[in-house]
Amino acid sequence: MMSSALDRRSFLKVAGGAAAARTAWARTRLATHSEAWRLVAATDHARILEAARGYVEEAPLTITAFAAKGSAGGLHDFYSQADYFWPNPKDPGGPYVNRDGQSNPANFDDHRRVMVRLAIQVPALTAAWLLTRERRFSNRAVDHLRAWFVTPATRMNPNLQFAQAVTGASTGRSYGIIDSLHLVEVARAAHFLVSEMSVADGQTLIRWFSSYLDWLNTSDPGKTERDAKNNHSMCWALQAAEYARLAGNGDARGDLYRRYREILLPDQMAADGSFPRELTRTKPYSYSIFNFDVMAGLCQSLKGLRPDPFTFQLADGRGLQRAAEFLYPYLKDKNSWKWAKDVEHFDALPVRSPGLLFSGIAFGTQQYIALWKTLNPDPTDKEVIRNFPIRQPLLWV
Repeated sequence: MMSSALDRRSFLKVAGGAAAARTAWARTRLATHSEAWRLVAATDHARILEAARGYVEEAPLTITAFAAKGSAGGLHDFYSQADYFWPNPKDPGGPYVNRDGQSNPANFDDHRRVMVRLAIQVPALTAAWLLTRERRFSNRAVDHLRAWFVTPATRMNPNLQFAQAVTGASTGRSYGIIDSLHLVEVARAAHFLVSEMSVADGQTLIRWFSSYLDWLNTSDPGKTERDAKNNHSMCWALQAAEYARLAGNGDARGDLYRRYREILLPDQMAADGSFPRELTRTKPYSYSIFNFDVMAGLCQSLKGLRPDPFTFQLADGRGLQRAAEFLYPYLKDKNSWKWAKDVEHFDALPVRSPGLLFSGIAFGTQQYIALWKTLNPDPTDKEVIRNFPIRQPLLWV
């Protein structure tokens, strides 16, 4: 695993790689990925620029602006409360109790809210910069990156030790690591932006993600989340893969791909392409789509490794294509869903699934892409946003 130290040579290699990637991007718009890029650019051009023109006027805001009185950590530690835990009516002063699938609206939410704000604004600004090359967009995106990951007064500590705490029971839980899933697309955007920063700031940015990757791999909460049996481990893997990609950690990416092939895929997908553990939840529709989208994002993050993550299948045919085939009818017509309806937010779904787009491109399935175009790309439902980590596919294709 990459150490938390990052010398100038390593930084310049990563920054140079980012610059080379942009040059390659410009040269290959009519080559390998040109059709996919143009597809997304044509679909999202107006949407991206409209959003970015608003975001460019907004200053960065980090967790340090919101002191969390209930946190066992400090000002720079991310803090959240477990979504589905509520006061116990039988013991009002005692530990909170679980009501699966039912989010407690009284929870402290400021840290998560500003992280989601970061995750919405930085990718949109970066996508606008890629479309227009207007530096006002890249400059503002870099402002956010500095505030969150570089500037001592406002940066976040690279761990989630105090996430999804349970009042009266726990100061933080491994499940909370899923909260930083919203940093995945920030890391994706940072890959394009690191060479726009000073050497010192770029080093510190990459060191932050490298340190967080180390924590995900070595801490007890990180290892517990890695070994979870449902969407939590898939989300851990997507985070680790994208942070390793930004840090240039090829060994970590190789290890993650082996984990996907040998553990995640065989343990989580049934022969028909469904995710049985998600189907048993109180929100089976939402979590099935969520796990599919995260799996597709993981394959996209690991793209370039061999065998191709998208076309890889187990001996019985289980793979991303099988998952897409399973979910497509229910994304097209929610009324055909054969399992229980979600206890909350069912009416707000589906939204624009990145898994549909990535699968449609990978497998040449035009009906997936056609459906993707029709779905809502900017949900406003808070719970849906929480489970929607990839919003700017232009950064991915």
